[in-house]
Amino acid sequence: MKFDEFMNKDMTSPAHIKIFEGYTDTVSFLERLHRLLLDLLKWELDSCGITQVNNVQALLLYNISDAEMTAGELRSRRHYLGSNVSYNLKKLVRGGFIHHERSASDRRSVRVRLTPAGQRIRTLVGEMYARHSRLLEESGIFGDEGIIKLNKSLLMLEGVWQAQMERRRP
Repeated sequence: MKFDEFMNKDMTSPAHIKIFEGYTDTVSFLERLHRLLLDLLKWELDSCGITQVNNVQALLLYNISDAEMTAGELRSRRHYLGSNVSYNLKKLVRGGFIHHERSASDRRSVRVRLTPAGQRIRTLVGEMYARHSRLLEESGIFGDEGIIKLNKSLLMLEGVWQAQMERRRP
């Protein structure tokens, strides 16, 4: 979207218009990249004959890693929305990819960790990420400094968005 389609051009400077248009491009890129990552994960799972988990669940398994945590901790790390976490964890428990047990100290809290089957999916996602990082290295697209700069920029964007969310909380 062009800035003048959204606001009156006279309200801001040419520099701000450029930032606005760059920002909307960035948001669009992030959306497309996330969808593409999910498509790549789906292809990876399909090519290995894995039909018991979907691409979102595979990412969930990868993000749990070797940790033992609660659904609330997954939400607080900003990986997932509450209803998505609960739904996917239930499916993964039923499928034998996650082990869950109630906390001894707080019976309301359920801790989860990967089973060996969940670890296999986590390893599969990790291997895909390793292949992708080798492709980035071989292509010379980023190099180690470029990927660090990209991640710093994305971290700063996350901070701006987080600050906006905190300002809106009662």
